[in-house]
Amino acid sequence: MMTVFPTDFLWGGAIAANQAEGAWQTDGKGPSIADVTTHGIGKSEHDKAVVPGHYYPNHEAIDFYHRYATDLTLMAGMGFNCFRTSIAWSRLYPTGEEDTPNEAGLAYYDRLFAKMHELGMTPIVTISHYETPLALHDKYGGWTSKKLIPLYEKFCRTIFTRYGHVVPYWMTFNEMNNTHTIWYAAAAIDLADDPDERVRQTFQAEHNMYVANAKAVQLAKQLMPQAHMGIMLSLSQAAVYPATCAPADVFGAMQMQRRTWVSADVQLKGHYPAFVTRILRDHHATLDVTDDELALIAENTSEFLGFSYYRSSTYKAGMGLYGDTGGVKGAPNPYLEATDWGWQIDPLGLRWMCNLVQDRYGCPMMVVENGLGMKDTVAPDGRIHDPAIKDGCNVIGYTWWGPIDIVSAGDGQMSKRYGFIYVDKDDAGNGTLARAKKDSFDTYQHIIETNGECLFEEAQS
Repeated sequence: MMTVFPTDFLWGGAIAANQAEGAWQTDGKGPSIADVTTHGIGKSEHDKAVVPGHYYPNHEAIDFYHRYATDLTLMAGMGFNCFRTSIAWSRLYPTGEEDTPNEAGLAYYDRLFAKMHELGMTPIVTISHYETPLALHDKYGGWTSKKLIPLYEKFCRTIFTRYGHVVPYWMTFNEMNNTHTIWYAAAAIDLADDPDERVRQTFQAEHNMYVANAKAVQLAKQLMPQAHMGIMLSLSQAAVYPATCAPADVFGAMQMQRRTWVSADVQLKGHYPAFVTRILRDHHATLDVTDDELALIAENTSEFLGFSYYRSSTYKAGMGLYGDTGGVKGAPNPYLEATDWGWQIDPLGLRWMCNLVQDRYGCPMMVVENGLGMKDTVAPDGRIHDPAIKDGCNVIGYTWWGPIDIVSAGDGQMSKRYGFIYVDKDDAGNGTLARAKKDSFDTYQHIIETNGECLFEEAQS
């Protein structure tokens, strides 16, 4: 029998601190940009500060901060050998500008990573996952300012020094290429009304993050040379089909896809693709970029590409595409079904993206987000009967997004459920937070137990 996946393949799940931990003011944590959003970090609307009487789903989330040991033990029951999470920046540096980190926050992640290792899970960490300290957004305008680069570097130095011996895989920014579609979440910025200025802001924020990524890679070489440093992008942004074979549709779809390759080219190849100059010129945009920064980027490229993939989209010439946490949204594809949230289900698109990455970059890949958000109900027998999407790719790891129900990044809902483990909480925040296994818990457990061979067998039947 052919083995689908390598024997050392990483099987697990992924969450983000701001969507799961809760405890938003516990043990000295400061507010992040996620803590002032009432309808999800993926929305451009947000409060300037916490408003009395408003409901903020991230404040409690699923209380993973206090329940992580139980939750990780449940996931270990599926056979996870890895687990991806993020480190909340404002839990260590409440405003981002403190001289010394918050020890209580550091101690929490000590306990979290120790529990993972106890359960046989390799930690995979996203350094910044849509949770920039709110103070840095308010004071500097987020990543449009170079002031954030040394502050991020200080954050990295702290966590590399503290956790470098227990965390082997790191990714610097979550879905950095989403900066041009969900700018508040990806770069903690509010965009100007003027279209040309919006382009300048977006590309400047991205450039500053590229510099920060390079500094993190440089720092990792010094402090934890055995570690693997990667980037994380949304490849749903790149999975764009032309609506027809009309040349304008094909070319437009290619242009949408190229926008993602900017982030990958800079961080994996070490240089900007040539067409960026044209985009900036067309929008009369001039960036603050120095030769030293470009040299730093060229000398400190990342090792692997972690990516999210949820759906594909289609492009019709002349249409305006917009994006959310699931990628860009275009015209409906008549060949695909869609979820209740309009996300088109396209497993072949995942294989397409893996092939494109292999051809362009030839680097290791890790599918760090992939899943299906659906409405689940508790049946009279007390079980949660949910269908499971199953697919496999020849990459180094696969972490299902939301192995336990968490707050949706896109809209703040709990009803958009990805998990194999049900959490008793509704969109208004009501519920006991009790956990329960869904039918898909057993399905994913079987996939891991057979190291994916069951997927190969089903594909051949």
